[in-house]
Amino acid sequence: MTTASLPIAYLSTYVPKKCGLATFTHHLREAVSRSKGSPVADWVVAMCNPEELEAYREPWQFPLLKQEAGEYRAMADILNRSEIQVVSLQHEFGIFGGEAGRHLLELLERLKKPVVTTFHTVFENPVEPYASVQAAIAERSECIHVMNRKAVGYLREHFGIPPEKIAFIPHGAPVPNRSERSLTRRQYGWEGRKAVFQFGLLSRSKGIESLLRAFAKAVNAVPDLLYIIAGQTHPEVKKHEGESYREELTALIEELGLTHHVKMMNRYVPEDELVSLISACDLYVTPYPGMQQITSGTLAYAAGLGRPILSTPYSYAKDLVQGRDELLLPYGDTEAWSAKIIELFSFPGLLADYERWMAEIGASLQWPQVGAQYLGLLERVAANQQRSMADVV
Repeated sequence: MTTASLPIAYLSTYVPKKCGLATFTHHLREAVSRSKGSPVADWVVAMCNPEELEAYREPWQFPLLKQEAGEYRAMADILNRSEIQVVSLQHEFGIFGGEAGRHLLELLERLKKPVVTTFHTVFENPVEPYASVQAAIAERSECIHVMNRKAVGYLREHFGIPPEKIAFIPHGAPVPNRSERSLTRRQYGWEGRKAVFQFGLLSRSKGIESLLRAFAKAVNAVPDLLYIIAGQTHPEVKKHEGESYREELTALIEELGLTHHVKMMNRYVPEDELVSLISACDLYVTPYPGMQQITSGTLAYAAGLGRPILSTPYSYAKDLVQGRDELLLPYGDTEAWSAKIIELFSFPGLLADYERWMAEIGASLQWPQVGAQYLGLLERVAANQQRSMADVV
């Protein structure tokens, strides 16, 4: 079988659903398709809720109701009867039904096609019920794909997965388009400002309060600083407490005298706009408190787009910066954060160094390279399966 004719099925959430995994899978599928040079549309088994079924009408889209265990078995039968040669499973616990996403095992136990599983979450210290579910998924997968080198060690240590069964390929990111940068800065009123950007669904787990306090110290030395906090409130947060957290942040901004230095974009930001905003910023930040976070799509985007970053040293950030530890600062250390921000914007040559480092790191994250690597992985798994079947015959 040639590369161009390798039929693939992706099992994940998928656009138009507004979630990071859906967007990631869309871009991965597009990048792999371009690498194949094939006009054939690879399948997508799209995890969804009943009200989302109508969104998936294309002949290559197969919606699967996440809470219906019988649908998982039926989908396995459809895949088994198809010409699909390999299944790309994009795994995050919350997108599958059952305790810790256990319904997925109904499909995997019945499926006869080889599976390459991307673990978007890998715990440093896995606990039940997630540990046993993840172990079962790993056992039923021909290969595990991770986007953080530390995850390889975690999987080996806790689940006994041999290293040859685990593949590291970085999180994909867009290719920079520098011609739009000036236009975007004019459009959003960032001209003449030192724009520090942070994006994500708003919740108490993003370290925003800490960075606001650092800003309150930094603006005295760098009066043209602007901190942009983009993204709507997380749906689960909004369900339980409405917009009270955003209101707390607004009050803190006023208390710290930062009204002129902070903009909050309280809305869904489409993918193309997000790429433009990241490209237009002077510094991208992820001041997160949780050190175990194994992936960050937005930090990968910032790196792929060649933007300078500052981050707390959580797992993905440490892996991404490849020893450039000056890009990492302790969570909650407002003195260190304010001093670094002042230093970067007082010495343009230093900020240019950070930008150059991230451009070098980010080149390997761009979707054309990632798509080619991932296609190579799928090809190897499909070829191994065909050889095994030939040996049996």
